[in-house]
This record gives sequence, C-alpha cells and structure tokens, in this order.
Amino acid sequence: MSKSPHPTMDPTKMGVGRSIAVLTSGGDAQGMNAAVRATVRVGLYTGAKVYFVHEGYQGLVDGGDHIRLATWESVSMMLQLGGTVIGSARCKDFRSREGRMTAAGNLVKLGITNLCVIGGDGSLTGANEFRTEWSGLLADLVKAGKITDAEARQSSHLNIVGMVGSIDNDFCGTDMTIGTDSALHRIIEVVDAITTTAQSHQRTFILEVMGRHCGYLALVTALACGADWVFIPEMPPDEGWEDHLCRRLTNQRARGSRLNVIIVAEGAMSRDAKPITSEQIKKLVTDRLGFDTRTTVLGHVQRGGTPSAFDRILGSRMGVEAVMALLEATPDTPACVVSLSGNQAVRLPLMECVQVTKDVTAAMAEGRFEDAIKLRGKSFENNWNTYKMLAHINPPDVKSNINVAIMNIGAPCAGMNAAVRAAVRMGIIQGHTMLAIHDGFDGLAQGQIEPITWTSVSGWTGKGGSMLGTKRSQPGKMLEEISQNIAKFNIHALVIIGGFEAYVGGLEMVQAREKYEEMCIPIVVIPATVSNNVPGSDFSIGADTALNTITSTCDRIKQSAAGTKRRVFIVETMGGYCGYLATMAGLAAGADAAYIFEEKFAIKDLEVNVQHLLEKMKTTVKRGLILRNEKSNANYTTDFIFNLYSEEGKGVFDCRKNVLGHMQQGGTPTPFDRNFGTKMGAKSVLWLTEKLKECYRHGRIFANTPDSACVLGMRKRALTFQPLADLKEDTDFEHRIPKTQWWLKIRPIMKILAKYDIKLDTSEHTDMEHVIKKRSPLGK
Repeated sequence: MSKSPHPTMDPTKMGVGRSIAVLTSGGDAQGMNAAVRATVRVGLYTGAKVYFVHEGYQGLVDGGDHIRLATWESVSMMLQLGGTVIGSARCKDFRSREGRMTAAGNLVKLGITNLCVIGGDGSLTGANEFRTEWSGLLADLVKAGKITDAEARQSSHLNIVGMVGSIDNDFCGTDMTIGTDSALHRIIEVVDAITTTAQSHQRTFILEVMGRHCGYLALVTALACGADWVFIPEMPPDEGWEDHLCRRLTNQRARGSRLNVIIVAEGAMSRDAKPITSEQIKKLVTDRLGFDTRTTVLGHVQRGGTPSAFDRILGSRMGVEAVMALLEATPDTPACVVSLSGNQAVRLPLMECVQVTKDVTAAMAEGRFEDAIKLRGKSFENNWNTYKMLAHINPPDVKSNINVAIMNIGAPCAGMNAAVRAAVRMGIIQGHTMLAIHDGFDGLAQGQIEPITWTSVSGWTGKGGSMLGTKRSQPGKMLEEISQNIAKFNIHALVIIGGFEAYVGGLEMVQAREKYEEMCIPIVVIPATVSNNVPGSDFSIGADTALNTITSTCDRIKQSAAGTKRRVFIVETMGGYCGYLATMAGLAAGADAAYIFEEKFAIKDLEVNVQHLLEKMKTTVKRGLILRNEKSNANYTTDFIFNLYSEEGKGVFDCRKNVLGHMQQGGTPTPFDRNFGTKMGAKSVLWLTEKLKECYRHGRIFANTPDSACVLGMRKRALTFQPLADLKEDTDFEHRIPKTQWWLKIRPIMKILAKYDIKLDTSEHTDMEHVIKKRSPLGK
C-alpha cells in the first residue's frame, strides 16, 4: 500500500461519501465470491456505498437493474459457493468506445468512481483502458448532453483495482490467483480416483488439465502425484521425446510400478509449435508399447465445486486490500492489482503485470523456453526444477558412501509421506544410502532402522498419516541408546519430520553433542503438524489439509443451522495452544468469533459476542458459528462457553456444540501439502549434502557448529534454513508456540467481516512494488 496521507485516519470513515462498484468478469473461478463478499463488507465498514455489477462488463454497459446496491446480508452464505454469484459474461459491447461511453454514463449517474474488477488479464487490461479514456468519455457524454458539467466534475477521476481470478494461475507477479488452489483440489481428487482403477488393471492414464497458455496446473499436478511425464506449453519436450517417453514408461513397469500417469496441459505443444494432444500420446503408447491406455479430459470440472480454504482466505484478504487501495488511490497512482506474495498482501502496477504476462507468451512464441519459465516467476521455476530432479534422473552409478536417516516425530499429519518420499528420492539421486527409522526416537533407540529404496516410496505423496510410524517421545532419556545406534548403523545425517516435538528433539540432540560425539552430524527439522506451531516457519506441512477438513465441516454445520434458523454452533478445533487453525478456519468458514490462547479474552468479551449474536438474530441471517481452540483458556472451556451462550440466548437462539477431534489429523493430503512436503523434502537433502561436504574432516563427519542443525521453514517469501539454537529466543516452550506469529495480524479481518466495530490497523502499509524491475537479469 502506498503511504497513506493521513496515517491517523479512522478506517471506519475512510469511505464516507464514496461509492465502490464490484464486478466479476471473464472465466469464473472458485473463491470469487469470497472476494466479492470481503469487498462489500469492508467497503460498508469504511462507510462507503457498495454496488454489485451483475454479469461483468455487460452489466456496466446495460446499467439499470444490473447495477444494484449491496447490503451486508446480501453477501451472506456465499463464501462456500463456487463460481460467481453476481454472474460473469464475455462482453462485445464494452470493446467498442460507444459501449464504454454508455458504461461511464451509468457509473457517473450513480456517483461511482471506484471500480473493483475480479477477473483474468483480459478483464483487467480492459479496466485499465477504461480508466485511461475516462476523461475523454466524460467530455463526450457532456457534449452529447447525457451528463451535466457538475456530474462530470464530481466524477472526474476513476480509480481501478484488480484482483486476479483465474484457475490457470497465468498472471505474472502474483504467486497464486483466485481459483487455482480449488482447481488443483478438483484435479487431485480425480487423479486419486483414477490411480486406484489404473493399478487394478496395470493401465497407463493420460490426464488432460486446463491451461491454454500456462502449464501451472499440469506442473503442480505432476509434482503432487509423481507423474511419469508432464507436457506444459512453457517447456516443450526435446526432439525425440517419443522414444524417451516410451523408455521411461517401460523402465517404470520394470521397476514394479503397476500404473503410469501422464499429465498434459491443454496448450501443450512440441518444439516446432505443433500441438501435442492426449489422443496423439495415447496412440503412441498403445502402438509402440501395447500398454492398455486411457485418456481423461477434465474440462469444466476444474472450475466447479466449492472453493478450498486457501482460496476463501486469499479472496477475503485480497478484498480487504482492494478496498484500502481504492480509497487511498490518487489520480497519480497507477491502476494496481492486489495479490499475495508468500503470505504477504502486495500491490503491483496492473500494466507491468500484464506486460510480463505478454512477455511470457512472446518468449514461448520465439522459442525462448528457459526465459518463459523464469518470467513465470520464482515459484513456477522452483516447481519445474523440483519436478525435473525427482522424475527425470536415473540414480548415479557412483555411491557417496553416505547414510542419511529419516524419521517422523509427534502426531501424524497429512503430507508427511510426501516429504519422506521426496527426501528419499533426492538422497538416492545424490548417491546416498537412505535409511528409514520407524516410530520416532523410540525406533532410533531400539534400532528399528532399515534401508528404504526408490520404489518403496512410490505412491506415497497421496497417502495421509505417517507410513514410517511416529511417536511423541523425546530423545532426552534415550541418548545413550541413540548414540550407539547412530554409530552402529553409521548414520551420517538426519532428517526429522514432525511438529513441535521434532524441534525440541532436535534441540536435545544438539545439546547432547558435548557428551556424545555421535550426535555431531548435520540435522534438519522439517515442520509437519496440523497445529502450525513450529518456530522458524510460517507454515507447517499438514496445516492446510486440517484447515480444509475444518472448513468443510463448518460449511455443513452452517447449512444445518441455516435450515433450522436461530441456531448457534460452537465448534472446538485442535492446535494445542496455537490458534492458527481456529483463526484461519474462522476466516474461511465465516465464523462470528474464534477464541484463541494468543488473544486473551475475559467474561466481558464473551458477553460482547453473545450480544452480537442476539443482534444478528434480528437480521435475515439467523445463525451463528463460534470456533474455540482446544487450549484457548483452561477455565472457559467449550462446555462453559456452550452453557453460557445457551443461557444468555434463551428464547432467541439455541446452541449446539461439536468437538472435531482427530478427524483433523487424517485424510488425504491437499495439493498444497503434497507440493509443500515434496519441495521441503527435496530441499532438505540438498542442504544436507552441502553440509556434509563442509563437515568432512580426516575421513569422517564431524558437525558441531550451531548452523549444522537447522529448521527448514517458509519465511515470508522463501524457504530458509535457521539454526535450532537461534530460534530458542523466539519460542514459548511452556505453551509450545513461537512468540511471534504472522497470522495474528489478519484476525481483525475476520472480526470486520463478522460485523464487529473494531479499528483496522491501516498504519502498516505495503508499498506498490514493481514487477519488471525484479526480473532485470533477463536482459529486459
């Protein structure tokens, strides 16, 4: 956000006397409704008038009933709906100047000078053109007598903010566009279903996913399901790929694999720019190898269904940022796009993003494929490199004589197995011998250690829980036995995948280095826990899966409450003392409150919440949803809160309570957790390989520096390694949480969207960032 001219300005007065219109345009995407809902509610919170524009730009041109005032209640219950409730249409009229002139007239008559557009790059380019011509259009309207001079003066300038809604994730400058994560959910559901039938018959399956000019969906799907081959438009296969593909499929079968999966983006093409179709690949595999081959074209299934938790949170956070950007804009600020980079909201100049997006298309057309992948951005490039490493390299003939052991610690969570698989395969590619330790530190102390091979981890990405077995025991009491087994099995490096226990266990091993020389080996901890409470990382593997489980359960609960009317549900979530799940699920499910340990609450706060629900029951939205983190308060238990609400709500609403329990730890991992686990597992072993070279002295490994034992974590925008010892200061060991947690800053958004009258801190602004400058090394 640009520095606000009035940093002290009351956010609830920012929009007084202003009008904002919101429209969705182009192809629909899941999560658009979350963005519309947030834009409307935050707009109303700032005191602005907010209008819906129905049917995209067509509605702007047609005017009349297509542009309607929005109310708080009119966006209720739309958070969990896919598609866009206000409709979207491709519009020919808006492409002509007459059409845009009519649209401008309609907006001026209503006094709307702020436009929030949710759509793809075409829709956003159109919005920018509209803005550039605005003064010319008004002059023509005055000439034609359609509007008065006074009206033209009042609406002399049009502000535009875009949010990118596109399942293809094809817009440069943004990490994720609205709808991408949900489309991946749909694809992965299909892949999982197809895998079981393909294994039964030893079949080859070719899956065609959407992405005319962008291979993001195909690439992430291939990474998340360990596909044998992927065809994407950005990087066509080399000459002679047909032989290579057949060789790979035959090798996989020879290794004992019962199925082959090939992922094709609909825009896939060869080096000479000829399309590569799924039918063509099917013919090749059937004719050359005689394999039983089937193709599945997913089509519009990918656009459908309910938005994932991530897309709802993304849409909601971007909606808030969009309203702030509109209200802070001046005639000099360029039209911007709001987006997330890592977990931070950013504003980017719209036309720079469009330019880079066009550059990718140009690079592909000119055959500069390496450039195309770089221009797509860091995350795309990392995905491509990880995929290539894990799928395309045969293990080296020369062994490194290094043994790397892998273990799971703490409670099981979805995505652990994806991390183990990636670590094992990356280790084998590096020439190491990989060892699996079963049942955590107990297994290490008891010698439950065995070699683990390339094929023994195949198919693990999509499996929930922990295949290695996991326990919560810490190494402190077993150090003698552990050090003996490290020596006996000749373990040179250790990967610990788990929750807070993994961090503490790693720390205990580092502290034991003084006494036991065997502990002087490089150690890496990969955070994997539904609670997301490991210091050193903004996200843990497994939290996204748990979040989706809670969100979909809350959707069902809300449906039941909406049917019975005047009912409040109190839902208890997991997370130990960490309120991440309760807060994020509150945002994704549209909860009225989320009680957490980090934000202390007293009886007064509970009374305020009850009062808020009593008021809410007077509106048309006669239901409530309250989330409570399991350890948020020792005395205000879920039962206590249930009893309090039941008593205070007598005669107005009745209460029900749900404790979600261990279902939050189970289930198949979401695409995010598969992808995140895969990247973390692969990166951890690459780091260990480098560390081992540093620590190799006089024919043996000796690692006793603090930076030889690290947590690999996601920090803001990058995966970083941080020494376990350095993180001690930022850790509350009694409550097993980090002392600083980034997500606490987005709690006010949840309260505003639930209609609480609180102050939104607008002092911490994100500056407008440039996209083109960031990518200078490409000779641009």
